[in-house]
Amino acid sequence: MFFDRHEGGETAVLVHLELNDEREREDPQEFMELVRSAGVESAAFITAGCKHPTPRFFVGPGKVEEIRQLVVLHDVDVVLFNHALSPSQERNLEKELQCRVIDRTGLILDIFAQRARTFEGKLQVELAQLQHMSTRLIRGWTHLERQKGGIGLRGPGETQLETDRRLLRVRIKSITRRLEKVRRQREQGRRSRKRAEVPQVSLVGYTNAGKSTLFNRVTESVVYAADQLFATLDPTLRRIDLPDIGPVVLADTVGFIRHLPHKLVEAFRATLEETRQADLLLHVIDSHDPERLENMDQVHSVLKEINADEVPQLEVYNKIDLLQGVEPKIQRNDEGRPVRVWVSAVTGDGVELLQEAIKELLSDDMLQGQLTLKPAQGRIRARLYRLGAIQSEAYSESGDIVLDIRLPKPDFERLSKQEGLSDSCFSTSA
Repeated sequence: MFFDRHEGGETAVLVHLELNDEREREDPQEFMELVRSAGVESAAFITAGCKHPTPRFFVGPGKVEEIRQLVVLHDVDVVLFNHALSPSQERNLEKELQCRVIDRTGLILDIFAQRARTFEGKLQVELAQLQHMSTRLIRGWTHLERQKGGIGLRGPGETQLETDRRLLRVRIKSITRRLEKVRRQREQGRRSRKRAEVPQVSLVGYTNAGKSTLFNRVTESVVYAADQLFATLDPTLRRIDLPDIGPVVLADTVGFIRHLPHKLVEAFRATLEETRQADLLLHVIDSHDPERLENMDQVHSVLKEINADEVPQLEVYNKIDLLQGVEPKIQRNDEGRPVRVWVSAVTGDGVELLQEAIKELLSDDMLQGQLTLKPAQGRIRARLYRLGAIQSEAYSESGDIVLDIRLPKPDFERLSKQEGLSDSCFSTSA
């Protein structure tokens, strides 16, 4: 492999700056959660206020010296920054500190690499790693620095770097092609579900909001869930049956995080496509988290980036077992539509209310009623059976076929247009 990356179980010095720019500010508590999720132990935590990062080291010279002393004191070989560093800042810091320096993006990538289990997930993580580290390739070849000019004195460094960059570009293209194939396969699966008229509901939310625990509770599955960031990386789909709706596909996707690196959003676009194509999004929110409003904004930001912000949403306030005096309930808007459900995925309280809210929202596009057909219209009856739309069948005294049907409105409108059905043939249920 071209690059080094830290392994779980190491000890590190952690660096966090309180920046004046609200857009660049990071959460130190979340940083500690990321470190813990990566399996890294903290030898020291350095924090300081800073108006603007310095171009050379990101931190000031005095802070660099403080970090260097802690590196020597605790004999650590990695320093983790809770900020995105430029390639030159990483190189300057590594030269000054004489140890590896990893920024926030690199730390998240390392966690993703540990969590990926499926073939697709590993490809996506590798692509993101290669794209992130391509600008940092020189780190791995400091022993091949260019020598002074002169015949016989020119070192191989520049040639070696160009060779490795070319090989890296080839690898990126190869992974991109394979992920494109995966994307086409997923698209084919989605088209099959659409043809079968199976609605899809996707779980989205900030990482560690309890999505996988809720997924397990609703689907009675055993997807890995833990109290750590990015416990679930690979998407999981399960089929459930809802009363009056029938089969529904529920998808559990990767959690979002503050300032999610753009490279990760790009690399996981094939997976996040499941979110964009969903009929309904369940936005799972940790109701016990004091930062929940900021976390919700981050989720909305990523959804907008992947063009999924127009998909209907139902907010699911999870972890009410950690709140005092909060009972499971459905909150509705002025039109009576469910907009928020309060549940506990751990205890199961409110899960039935959640299923009821999902059923109501998915029913908006369903048409239910009685269709009367003449004996000569048997082809329409056969088409409705193929769509799984007929709930019961009877015959009138005049010999007409009376069908109780339930199917999506677009399907019925298309069928009516193709078969020339008149409005008098159909009456909606009360």
